[in-house]
Amino acid sequence: MLFRSEPPADPEAAAWAALGEVLDPELPISLPELGLVYGVEVDGSTVRVTLTYTATACPCMEFIREDVTDRLEREPWVDAVELVEVWDPPWTSDRITPAGREKLRRLGVGA
Repeated sequence: MLFRSEPPADPEAAAWAALGEVLDPELPISLPELGLVYGVEVDGSTVRVTLTYTATACPCMEFIREDVTDRLEREPWVDAVELVEVWDPPWTSDRITPAGREKLRRLGVGA
């Protein structure tokens, strides 16, 4: 594989950190904080993200796909992004992280 630049010492952690900057299109909270990202795998310069959505008819699915891909592709060591969309296990508000819950509380949204 040909890298545009050397990968970081921990590419999986770097990918998670980048995903932490991807906000839900409807709320100013990151996708990992909402529990929408189920996993990240790095194979060389390819990042595979397993994710879900809050509902099968989520109107923001395409925005989320684009935002995740665009953010990860800004990393100089990433040449490709693969999205694996899953519905099992289904997303519930139980997946929201404590930090995510705190952000939602400050926004006046119960979680």
